[in-house]
Amino acid sequence: MARHKVEISGVNTANIKVLSNEENIELFKKMQNGDPFAREDLINGNLKLVLSILKKFSYKVDNLDDLFQVGCLGLVKAIDNFDLSFDVKLSTYACPMIAGEIKRYLRDNSALRISRSIKDIAYKTLKLKEEEFTTKGRELTNLEVANILNVSEYEVVNALESLREPVSMYEPIYNDGGDTIYLYDQLSKPRDEYGLDSRIALDKAISFLKPREKKILNDRFLIGKTQMEIAEELGISQAQISRLEKNAIDNIKKHIK
Repeated sequence: MARHKVEISGVNTANIKVLSNEENIELFKKMQNGDPFAREDLINGNLKLVLSILKKFSYKVDNLDDLFQVGCLGLVKAIDNFDLSFDVKLSTYACPMIAGEIKRYLRDNSALRISRSIKDIAYKTLKLKEEEFTTKGRELTNLEVANILNVSEYEVVNALESLREPVSMYEPIYNDGGDTIYLYDQLSKPRDEYGLDSRIALDKAISFLKPREKKILNDRFLIGKTQMEIAEELGISQAQISRLEKNAIDNIKKHIK
């Protein structure tokens, strides 16, 4: 059966060799021992990782050649910085770096202009998260980054949000063969909108609630259950549910202030 052939930057991707994890490990050992060809073999044997990441960004550009080259830079960085002692597969380590390189390229070539100060926070945030993942295998939280950069968590979240690609309000998001639903149809009315800082404050306030209080608020205001229904489910009186609900709301207000 013939394999599908895709031409990117003059490379016949249908014939790219895919290395197994064991072959990757063996080549890394050879590279560490000074083998002059091992690094190139590692790159050529893992180009399919770049192609797998490109699928997520193919709709953003008309020509994938540039993105393929950028993705290869991410792969090279991953190979040069990979440490066998981490006991993880190269693909696990490389894919985020490849995607990161592509995202940076798309950001820097976006028509949407972002202020330099916001860009600076965003780039520093991504760098810190990448360094933490590279050295410790974990990603810093936005709050941890905010403390390191001496800015508010809101500024970090806002900076990261600014890097998102703009989407048309008339982008189709669902079609079951009938009327198409567009993003515009799902936008909330201005009176229903909350600022990003308010959402962060609300999330923090809710985190202070006890598990039962969280469940009651979730059942009441998200699922739409009555106090009586929740009382029967938890095996307590409706009056107790009412008190717990009121206390939970009061605690949220207290922490938001």
